Amino acid sequence: MLSPQDIDELTAFMHELAEAAAKVTLPHFRAGLDVDHKEGRHAFDPVTAADRDAEAAIRKLIGARYPSHGILGEEHGRETGSSDHLWVIDPIDGTRSFICGVPLWGTLVALNDGNRPVIGMMDQPFTRERFIGRPGGSTLSSPHGTTVLKTSGCKALADAKLGNTDAGMFTDPKEKSAFRELSSKVRLRRFGGDCYFYCLLAAGTIDLVVETALEAYDIQALIPIIENAGGIVTDWQGGDPQAGGNVVAAATPELHKAALEILSQA
Repeated sequence: MLSPQDIDELTAFMHELAEAAAKVTLPHFRAGLDVDHKEGRHAFDPVTAADRDAEAAIRKLIGARYPSHGILGEEHGRETGSSDHLWVIDPIDGTRSFICGVPLWGTLVALNDGNRPVIGMMDQPFTRERFIGRPGGSTLSSPHGTTVLKTSGCKALADAKLGNTDAGMFTDPKEKSAFRELSSKVRLRRFGGDCYFYCLLAAGTIDLVVETALEAYDIQALIPIIENAGGIVTDWQGGDPQAGGNVVAAATPELHKAALEILSQA
């Protein structure tokens, strides 16, 4: 179990990782970089040198500081460590936004203690916003200062603002039907947010995020940010979301329950 001193040390290290990644990603953003398609994927799944090199920079720092820790990253796979601690990395979550010049991408890093992600960070270096969740609370650091994050008090679907990256991600007929039913009941829908929408949920401006086909590195960093701001993140059956798959994040228990009543039927 991580001590309060461990949490402080690891959180400080998260900032170092964010700065190292930003030095790689920012020079490429809106700079017309080459885009590759990941082999073995049917749909267009873009990857760039910025993705690969940013993850490599993060891995290098982790290996030097915590050589016993394991690492799981989107671009360079898994390295098994001798301890239970595992760093889970998505160097650019929202590569589609990145290559289109849309600043709704972010660098995701989580520290998993062997049971679940304990500390999570989403860094958006272009807007200079850094979201961190850890035991005791979640914060947003930006040019406007540091803000303690708290989810909204929204309890009903009829009042909810729903975020989703792309409605086209729902290819299974039952999942598509469930999402269509849920989204027909909310007050407002917004698309294209990737990791950014989860952080806005923690900040209280979005109430509900619903997605499918996520990987562990897409969600683990966001779990501590949302949970320590008062929100709830589960799979569509109400179970542990850290492996990815179908994920729902909600501002309140009441809103989460209402969403699950629909999504759990898929």
